[in-house]
Amino acid sequence: MRHRLLALVCVAASLLTACGALPEGGTERRTVTVWLMKDSASKEFLKRFTEDFERTHGDLRLDIRIQEWTGIGEKVQAALKREDKGAPDVIEVGNTQVAQYVDGGGLSDLTLESMRDWGMNDWLPGLAEPGRFNTRQFGIPWYAANRVVIYRKDLFARAGIKHPPKTRDQWLTDAEQLNSSGNQGIYLAGQDWYTLAGFIWDEGGDLAKKASAGTWEGTLQTPAALRGMDFYRRLQALGEGPVNADEEHPSQAGVFAKGRVAQLVAVPGLAQAIERANPALKGKLGFFPVPGRTAAEPGAVFTGGSDLVVPENTDDRLGATAVVAALAGAKWQTELARTMSYVPNKTTLAGAVAGDEGVAAMAAGAAQGRATPSSPQWAAVEADNPIKAYMTKVLNGSDPTTEARRASDRITRALAEEGE
Repeated sequence: MRHRLLALVCVAASLLTACGALPEGGTERRTVTVWLMKDSASKEFLKRFTEDFERTHGDLRLDIRIQEWTGIGEKVQAALKREDKGAPDVIEVGNTQVAQYVDGGGLSDLTLESMRDWGMNDWLPGLAEPGRFNTRQFGIPWYAANRVVIYRKDLFARAGIKHPPKTRDQWLTDAEQLNSSGNQGIYLAGQDWYTLAGFIWDEGGDLAKKASAGTWEGTLQTPAALRGMDFYRRLQALGEGPVNADEEHPSQAGVFAKGRVAQLVAVPGLAQAIERANPALKGKLGFFPVPGRTAAEPGAVFTGGSDLVVPENTDDRLGATAVVAALAGAKWQTELARTMSYVPNKTTLAGAVAGDEGVAAMAAGAAQGRATPSSPQWAAVEADNPIKAYMTKVLNGSDPTTEARRASDRITRALAEEGE
Protein backbone atom coordinates (compact mmCIF):
# COMPACT_ATOMS: atom_id res chain seq x y z
CA MET A 1 0.00 0.00 0.00
CA ARG A 2 1.37 3.38 -1.02
CA HIS A 3 1.46 6.44 1.17
CA ARG A 4 1.44 9.76 -0.59
CA LEU A 5 3.86 11.56 1.71
CA LEU A 6 3.40 15.28 1.85
CA ALA A 7 6.54 17.39 1.80
CA LEU A 8 5.61 20.25 4.05
CA VAL A 9 8.20 22.95 4.66
CA CYS A 10 8.34 24.42 8.15
CA VAL A 11 10.15 27.71 8.24
CA ALA A 12 11.96 28.22 11.50
CA ALA A 13 11.37 31.94 11.51
CA SER A 14 7.64 31.64 10.98
CA LEU A 15 5.01 32.12 13.66
CA LEU A 16 4.27 29.08 15.80
CA THR A 17 1.90 27.04 13.68
CA ALA A 18 1.13 23.34 13.30
CA CYS A 19 4.06 22.22 11.22
CA GLY A 20 2.86 19.48 8.86
CA ALA A 21 -0.79 20.51 8.93
CA LEU A 22 -2.48 20.22 5.57
CA PRO A 23 -3.86 23.34 3.94
CA GLU A 24 -7.64 23.69 4.12
CA GLY A 25 -9.36 21.38 1.67
CA GLY A 26 -6.08 19.65 0.81
CA THR A 27 -6.49 16.43 2.82
CA GLU A 28 -4.84 13.48 1.07
CA ARG A 29 -6.40 10.05 1.46
CA ARG A 30 -4.34 6.98 2.32
CA THR A 31 -5.14 3.96 0.17
CA VAL A 32 -5.97 0.68 1.89
CA THR A 33 -5.62 -2.34 -0.38
CA VAL A 34 -8.06 -5.17 0.31
CA TRP A 35 -8.01 -8.64 -1.25
CA LEU A 36 -11.41 -10.31 -1.33
CA MET A 37 -12.26 -13.62 -2.98
CA LYS A 38 -14.36 -13.96 -6.11
CA ASP A 39 -18.09 -14.32 -5.41
CA SER A 40 -17.76 -13.71 -1.67
CA ALA A 41 -19.65 -10.45 -2.10
CA SER A 42 -21.60 -8.99 -5.00
CA LYS A 43 -20.41 -5.99 -6.96
CA GLU A 44 -23.41 -4.04 -5.67
CA PHE A 45 -22.53 -4.82 -2.05
CA LEU A 46 -18.92 -3.80 -2.53
CA LYS A 47 -19.98 -0.57 -4.22
CA ARG A 48 -22.28 0.33 -1.32
CA PHE A 49 -19.67 -0.61 1.25
CA THR A 50 -16.90 1.37 -0.45
CA GLU A 51 -19.01 4.50 -0.78
CA ASP A 52 -20.12 4.34 2.84
CA PHE A 53 -16.64 3.57 4.17
CA GLU A 54 -14.95 6.38 2.27
CA ARG A 55 -17.67 8.80 3.33
CA THR A 56 -17.20 7.95 7.00
CA HIS A 57 -13.40 7.68 6.83
CA GLY A 58 -12.36 10.86 5.09
CA ASP A 59 -8.66 10.03 5.31
CA LEU A 60 -8.91 6.60 3.64
CA ARG A 61 -9.54 5.28 0.15
CA LEU A 62 -10.32 1.63 -0.61
CA ASP A 63 -8.69 -0.39 -3.34
CA ILE A 64 -10.59 -3.71 -3.38
CA ARG A 65 -8.98 -6.36 -5.57
CA ILE A 66 -10.86 -9.57 -6.32
CA GLN A 67 -8.85 -12.80 -6.16
CA GLU A 68 -9.45 -16.32 -7.51
CA TRP A 69 -9.50 -19.27 -5.10
CA THR A 70 -7.27 -21.32 -7.38
CA GLY A 71 -3.69 -20.82 -6.29
CA ILE A 72 -4.62 -18.34 -3.57
CA GLY A 73 -2.56 -20.11 -0.88
CA GLU A 74 0.74 -19.52 -2.62
CA LYS A 75 -0.27 -15.97 -3.52
CA VAL A 76 -1.13 -15.08 0.07
CA GLN A 77 2.08 -16.64 1.39
CA ALA A 78 4.07 -14.56 -1.08
CA ALA A 79 2.19 -11.40 -0.11
CA LEU A 80 2.90 -11.98 3.59
CA LYS A 81 6.64 -12.07 2.86
CA ARG A 82 6.79 -9.00 0.63
CA GLU A 83 8.62 -5.94 1.86
CA ASP A 84 7.59 -3.51 -0.87
CA LYS A 85 4.61 -1.19 -0.77
CA GLY A 86 2.45 -3.27 -3.09
CA ALA A 87 1.35 -5.80 -0.49
CA PRO A 88 -2.32 -5.94 0.57
CA ASP A 89 -3.40 -4.49 3.92
CA VAL A 90 -6.42 -6.77 4.46
CA ILE A 91 -6.91 -10.28 3.04
CA GLU A 92 -9.94 -12.57 3.02
CA VAL A 93 -8.87 -16.17 3.67
CA GLY A 94 -10.78 -19.41 4.18
CA ASN A 95 -11.42 -19.98 7.88
CA THR A 96 -9.56 -23.30 7.85
CA GLN A 97 -6.57 -21.70 6.07
CA VAL A 98 -5.63 -19.32 8.88
CA ALA A 99 -3.51 -21.90 10.72
CA GLN A 100 -1.15 -22.40 7.80
CA TYR A 101 -0.63 -18.65 7.42
CA VAL A 102 0.02 -18.26 11.15
CA ASP A 103 2.50 -21.12 10.94
CA GLY A 104 4.30 -19.46 8.04
CA GLY A 105 4.47 -16.14 9.87
CA GLY A 106 3.43 -12.70 8.74
CA LEU A 107 -0.04 -12.15 10.25
CA SER A 108 -0.86 -9.34 12.66
CA ASP A 109 -2.06 -10.22 16.15
CA LEU A 110 -5.56 -8.72 16.43
CA THR A 111 -6.37 -9.97 19.92
CA LEU A 112 -6.59 -6.52 21.53
CA GLU A 113 -9.03 -5.15 18.96
CA SER A 114 -11.03 -8.37 19.07
CA MET A 115 -11.48 -8.21 22.85
CA ARG A 116 -11.83 -4.45 23.24
CA ASP A 117 -13.80 -3.39 20.18
CA TRP A 118 -15.15 -6.25 18.09
CA GLY A 119 -17.16 -8.40 20.53
CA MET A 120 -15.27 -11.65 20.03
CA ASN A 121 -17.31 -13.48 22.68
CA ASP A 122 -20.30 -13.52 20.31
CA TRP A 123 -18.45 -14.79 17.24
CA LEU A 124 -19.42 -18.09 15.67
CA PRO A 125 -17.02 -20.71 17.05
CA GLY A 126 -16.53 -22.32 13.64
CA LEU A 127 -15.04 -19.07 12.35
CA ALA A 128 -13.35 -17.74 15.48
CA GLU A 129 -11.56 -20.87 16.66
CA PRO A 130 -9.63 -21.55 13.42
CA GLY A 131 -8.45 -17.92 13.52
CA ARG A 132 -6.99 -18.33 17.01
CA PHE A 133 -3.53 -19.64 17.87
CA ASN A 134 -2.26 -20.00 21.45
CA THR A 135 -5.02 -17.64 22.71
CA ARG A 136 -4.08 -14.98 20.16
CA GLN A 137 -6.60 -13.97 17.49
CA PHE A 138 -5.27 -13.60 13.96
CA GLY A 139 -8.36 -14.29 11.85
CA ILE A 140 -11.48 -12.16 12.26
CA PRO A 141 -14.76 -13.92 11.32
CA TRP A 142 -16.43 -12.47 8.24
CA TYR A 143 -19.19 -14.85 7.09
CA ALA A 144 -20.22 -18.46 7.48
CA ALA A 145 -22.06 -21.22 5.65
CA ASN A 146 -22.86 -24.72 6.81
CA ARG A 147 -25.00 -27.74 6.10
CA VAL A 148 -28.67 -28.13 6.96
CA VAL A 149 -31.24 -30.77 6.09
CA ILE A 150 -33.15 -30.08 2.87
CA TYR A 151 -36.39 -32.02 2.86
CA ARG A 152 -39.53 -32.67 0.84
CA LYS A 153 -42.46 -31.08 2.68
CA ASP A 154 -44.97 -33.07 0.65
CA LEU A 155 -43.34 -36.42 1.44
CA PHE A 156 -43.20 -35.54 5.14
CA ALA A 157 -46.90 -34.65 5.10
CA ARG A 158 -47.78 -37.80 3.22
CA ALA A 159 -45.96 -39.84 5.88
CA GLY A 160 -47.86 -38.04 8.64
CA ILE A 161 -44.79 -36.19 9.94
CA LYS A 162 -46.06 -32.78 11.03
CA HIS A 163 -42.81 -31.21 12.24
CA PRO A 164 -39.15 -31.67 11.32
CA PRO A 165 -37.21 -33.68 13.91
CA LYS A 166 -35.23 -31.89 16.61
CA THR A 167 -33.35 -34.87 18.00
CA ARG A 168 -31.18 -37.47 16.33
CA ASP A 169 -33.36 -40.31 17.62
CA GLN A 170 -36.45 -38.74 16.11
CA TRP A 171 -34.53 -38.11 12.91
CA LEU A 172 -33.81 -41.83 12.62
CA THR A 173 -37.46 -42.67 13.31
CA ASP A 174 -38.71 -40.22 10.69
CA ALA A 175 -36.15 -41.28 8.09
CA GLU A 176 -37.14 -44.92 8.57
CA GLN A 177 -40.80 -44.00 8.13
CA LEU A 178 -40.00 -42.08 4.95
CA ASN A 179 -37.87 -44.91 3.58
CA SER A 180 -40.77 -46.73 1.90
CA SER A 181 -42.96 -46.85 -1.21
CA GLY A 182 -39.92 -46.55 -3.46
CA ASN A 183 -38.62 -43.42 -1.71
CA GLN A 184 -35.33 -43.03 0.11
CA GLY A 185 -35.73 -41.78 3.67
CA ILE A 186 -32.49 -39.85 3.27
CA TYR A 187 -29.76 -39.72 0.67
CA LEU A 188 -26.41 -39.79 2.43
CA ALA A 189 -23.28 -40.71 0.51
CA GLY A 190 -20.95 -43.09 2.30
CA GLN A 191 -17.98 -40.73 2.29
CA ASP A 192 -19.63 -37.47 3.37
CA TRP A 193 -16.98 -36.95 6.04
CA TYR A 194 -17.97 -33.34 6.84
CA THR A 195 -21.37 -34.60 7.99
CA LEU A 196 -19.71 -37.40 9.94
CA ALA A 197 -17.49 -34.84 11.67
CA GLY A 198 -20.59 -33.13 13.06
CA PHE A 199 -21.83 -36.38 14.60
CA ILE A 200 -18.40 -37.02 16.12
CA TRP A 201 -18.27 -33.51 17.61
CA ASP A 202 -21.77 -34.00 19.00
CA GLU A 203 -20.52 -37.03 20.89
CA GLY A 204 -17.59 -35.11 22.33
CA GLY A 205 -15.00 -36.54 19.95
CA ASP A 206 -12.78 -35.07 17.26
CA LEU A 207 -10.97 -36.02 14.07
CA ALA A 208 -7.55 -35.21 15.54
CA LYS A 209 -6.20 -33.63 18.71
CA LYS A 210 -3.01 -31.85 19.71
CA ALA A 211 -1.08 -33.95 22.21
CA SER A 212 0.78 -32.57 25.23
CA ALA A 213 4.04 -32.84 23.30
CA GLY A 214 2.67 -30.44 20.70
CA THR A 215 2.20 -33.07 18.01
CA TRP A 216 -1.13 -33.90 16.38
CA GLU A 217 -2.74 -37.34 16.58
CA GLY A 218 -5.73 -38.86 14.82
CA THR A 219 -8.57 -39.68 17.23
CA LEU A 220 -11.16 -41.61 15.23
CA GLN A 221 -10.65 -44.64 17.49
CA THR A 222 -11.93 -42.91 20.64
CA PRO A 223 -15.28 -44.08 22.05
CA ALA A 224 -16.88 -40.70 21.29
CA ALA A 225 -15.75 -40.72 17.66
CA LEU A 226 -16.90 -44.33 17.23
CA ARG A 227 -20.35 -43.38 18.53
CA GLY A 228 -20.50 -40.65 15.91
CA MET A 229 -19.62 -43.14 13.17
CA ASP A 230 -22.24 -45.59 14.44
CA PHE A 231 -24.95 -42.96 14.17
CA TYR A 232 -23.77 -42.14 10.65
CA ARG A 233 -23.98 -45.83 9.74
CA ARG A 234 -27.55 -46.13 11.02
CA LEU A 235 -28.72 -42.98 9.25
CA GLN A 236 -26.96 -43.75 5.97
CA ALA A 237 -28.66 -47.15 5.82
CA LEU A 238 -32.06 -45.45 5.48
CA GLY A 239 -31.40 -44.58 1.86
CA GLU A 240 -29.41 -45.76 -1.14
CA GLY A 241 -26.38 -43.48 -0.98
CA PRO A 242 -23.27 -45.19 -2.42
CA VAL A 243 -20.95 -46.35 0.34
CA ASN A 244 -17.80 -45.86 -1.74
CA ALA A 245 -18.35 -42.28 -2.94
CA ASP A 246 -18.79 -38.78 -1.56
CA GLU A 247 -21.71 -36.37 -2.02
CA GLU A 248 -20.40 -35.10 -5.35
CA HIS A 249 -20.16 -38.49 -7.07
CA PRO A 250 -22.84 -38.50 -8.24
CA SER A 251 -24.08 -35.01 -7.50
CA GLN A 252 -26.60 -35.34 -4.71
CA ALA A 253 -28.58 -32.44 -6.17
CA GLY A 254 -29.16 -34.52 -9.28
CA VAL A 255 -30.19 -37.55 -7.24
CA PHE A 256 -32.63 -35.52 -5.16
CA ALA A 257 -34.10 -33.88 -8.27
CA LYS A 258 -35.31 -37.26 -9.51
CA GLY A 259 -38.07 -36.99 -6.93
CA ARG A 260 -37.58 -40.14 -4.87
CA VAL A 261 -35.53 -38.75 -1.96
CA ALA A 262 -37.09 -37.29 1.18
CA GLN A 263 -34.00 -35.64 2.72
CA LEU A 264 -30.36 -34.79 2.19
CA VAL A 265 -27.68 -32.87 4.10
CA ALA A 266 -26.29 -29.88 2.23
CA VAL A 267 -25.98 -26.11 2.22
CA PRO A 268 -29.36 -24.42 1.54
CA GLY A 269 -28.19 -23.05 -1.79
CA LEU A 270 -28.29 -26.57 -3.23
CA ALA A 271 -32.08 -26.26 -3.30
CA GLN A 272 -31.75 -23.88 -6.23
CA ALA A 273 -29.85 -26.48 -8.25
CA ILE A 274 -32.47 -29.08 -7.36
CA GLU A 275 -35.31 -26.84 -8.53
CA ARG A 276 -33.51 -25.98 -11.75
CA ALA A 277 -33.14 -29.67 -12.48
CA ASN A 278 -36.76 -30.41 -11.54
CA PRO A 279 -39.04 -27.33 -11.58
CA ALA A 280 -41.90 -29.52 -10.29
CA LEU A 281 -40.24 -29.43 -6.86
CA LYS A 282 -40.55 -25.66 -6.49
CA GLY A 283 -42.48 -24.85 -3.34
CA LYS A 284 -42.05 -28.37 -1.97
CA LEU A 285 -38.64 -27.98 -0.34
CA GLY A 286 -38.03 -27.07 3.29
CA PHE A 287 -35.04 -26.74 5.59
CA PHE A 288 -34.22 -27.59 9.19
CA PRO A 289 -30.98 -27.64 11.22
CA VAL A 290 -29.17 -30.93 11.57
CA PRO A 291 -30.77 -32.37 14.72
CA GLY A 292 -28.76 -32.66 17.93
CA ARG A 293 -28.59 -35.33 20.59
CA THR A 294 -31.30 -33.47 22.49
CA ALA A 295 -33.90 -30.91 21.46
CA ALA A 296 -32.09 -28.23 23.47
CA GLU A 297 -29.83 -27.29 20.56
CA PRO A 298 -29.10 -28.33 16.96
CA GLY A 299 -26.33 -30.74 16.12
CA ALA A 300 -22.75 -29.71 15.51
CA VAL A 301 -21.88 -28.94 11.90
CA PHE A 302 -18.76 -28.13 9.95
CA THR A 303 -18.65 -24.38 9.41
CA GLY A 304 -17.14 -23.10 6.21
CA GLY A 305 -16.62 -19.46 5.43
CA SER A 306 -14.04 -16.72 5.56
CA ASP A 307 -11.93 -14.78 8.02
CA LEU A 308 -10.22 -11.43 7.51
CA VAL A 309 -6.53 -11.10 8.30
CA VAL A 310 -4.10 -8.18 8.41
CA PRO A 311 -0.53 -8.82 7.24
CA GLU A 312 2.26 -7.70 9.54
CA ASN A 313 3.89 -5.93 6.62
CA THR A 314 1.04 -3.44 6.21
CA ASP A 315 2.27 0.11 6.52
CA ASP A 316 -1.16 1.29 7.68
CA ARG A 317 -2.37 -0.91 10.51
CA LEU A 318 -4.93 1.70 11.61
CA GLY A 319 -6.43 1.86 8.13
CA ALA A 320 -6.45 -1.93 7.83
CA THR A 321 -8.17 -2.46 11.17
CA ALA A 322 -10.72 0.21 10.27
CA VAL A 323 -11.69 -1.84 7.20
CA VAL A 324 -11.89 -5.05 9.24
CA ALA A 325 -13.99 -3.31 11.90
CA ALA A 326 -16.45 -2.13 9.26
CA LEU A 327 -16.71 -5.41 7.33
CA ALA A 328 -17.06 -7.44 10.54
CA GLY A 329 -19.35 -4.94 12.27
CA ALA A 330 -23.10 -5.29 12.75
CA LYS A 331 -24.18 -2.91 9.96
CA TRP A 332 -22.30 -4.54 7.10
CA GLN A 333 -22.63 -8.05 8.52
CA THR A 334 -26.38 -7.63 8.30
CA GLU A 335 -26.12 -6.24 4.76
CA LEU A 336 -23.82 -9.05 3.63
CA ALA A 337 -25.99 -11.77 5.15
CA ARG A 338 -29.14 -10.49 3.48
CA THR A 339 -27.44 -9.83 0.16
CA MET A 340 -25.53 -13.10 -0.14
CA SER A 341 -27.65 -15.45 2.04
CA TYR A 342 -24.77 -16.01 4.44
CA VAL A 343 -24.74 -16.53 8.18
CA PRO A 344 -23.49 -13.39 9.99
CA ASN A 345 -20.34 -13.73 12.07
CA LYS A 346 -22.11 -13.37 15.44
CA THR A 347 -24.84 -15.44 17.03
CA THR A 348 -26.46 -12.17 18.13
CA LEU A 349 -27.04 -11.22 14.48
CA ALA A 350 -28.91 -14.39 13.50
CA GLY A 351 -32.17 -12.42 13.42
CA ALA A 352 -30.93 -10.64 10.30
CA VAL A 353 -31.71 -13.75 8.23
CA ALA A 354 -34.83 -14.89 10.07
CA GLY A 355 -36.98 -14.22 7.02
CA ASP A 356 -35.18 -16.79 4.87
CA GLU A 357 -36.06 -20.35 5.91
CA GLY A 358 -32.90 -21.93 4.55
CA VAL A 359 -30.48 -19.34 5.91
CA ALA A 360 -32.31 -19.24 9.25
CA ALA A 361 -31.82 -23.01 9.57
CA MET A 362 -28.18 -22.53 8.65
CA ALA A 363 -27.74 -19.79 11.26
CA ALA A 364 -29.27 -21.99 13.96
CA GLY A 365 -26.81 -24.75 13.15
CA ALA A 366 -23.87 -22.35 12.89
CA ALA A 367 -24.20 -21.58 16.59
CA GLN A 368 -22.95 -25.15 17.12
CA GLY A 369 -20.46 -24.97 14.28
CA ARG A 370 -16.92 -26.27 14.34
CA ALA A 371 -13.98 -26.33 11.97
CA THR A 372 -11.48 -29.01 11.04
CA PRO A 373 -8.45 -29.45 13.34
CA SER A 374 -6.32 -26.30 13.37
CA SER A 375 -3.08 -28.03 12.45
CA PRO A 376 -1.28 -26.08 9.70
CA GLN A 377 -0.84 -29.42 7.93
CA TRP A 378 -4.49 -30.50 7.89
CA ALA A 379 -4.61 -30.01 4.12
CA ALA A 380 -2.23 -32.97 3.84
CA VAL A 381 -4.90 -35.18 5.43
CA GLU A 382 -7.59 -34.02 3.05
CA ALA A 383 -5.32 -34.49 0.03
CA ASP A 384 -5.46 -38.29 0.48
CA ASN A 385 -8.30 -38.48 2.94
CA PRO A 386 -8.16 -41.63 5.13
CA ILE A 387 -11.49 -40.70 6.74
CA LYS A 388 -13.31 -41.49 3.50
CA ALA A 389 -11.74 -44.92 3.18
CA TYR A 390 -12.52 -45.62 6.85
CA MET A 391 -16.18 -44.76 6.37
CA THR A 392 -16.54 -47.01 3.35
CA LYS A 393 -14.96 -49.97 5.15
CA VAL A 394 -17.24 -49.58 8.16
CA LEU A 395 -20.33 -49.25 5.98
CA ASN A 396 -19.27 -52.42 4.17
CA GLY A 397 -19.18 -54.31 7.46
CA SER A 398 -15.56 -54.08 8.65
CA ASP A 399 -14.82 -53.73 12.36
CA PRO A 400 -15.16 -50.01 13.23
CA THR A 401 -12.51 -49.96 15.98
CA THR A 402 -9.88 -51.66 13.83
CA GLU A 403 -10.53 -49.42 10.84
CA ALA A 404 -10.67 -46.30 13.02
CA ARG A 405 -7.22 -47.06 14.46
CA ARG A 406 -5.80 -47.54 10.97
CA ALA A 407 -7.30 -44.27 9.75
CA SER A 408 -6.09 -42.43 12.85
CA ASP A 409 -2.56 -43.73 12.30
CA ARG A 410 -2.64 -42.40 8.75
CA ILE A 411 -3.87 -39.01 9.99
CA THR A 412 -1.10 -38.88 12.59
CA ARG A 413 1.58 -39.75 10.03
CA ALA A 414 0.30 -37.21 7.53
CA LEU A 415 0.32 -34.39 10.06
CA ALA A 416 3.78 -35.32 11.36
CA GLU A 417 5.40 -35.87 7.96
CA GLU A 418 4.14 -32.63 6.50
CA GLY A 419 5.20 -30.76 9.60
CA GLU A 420 8.84 -31.83 9.45
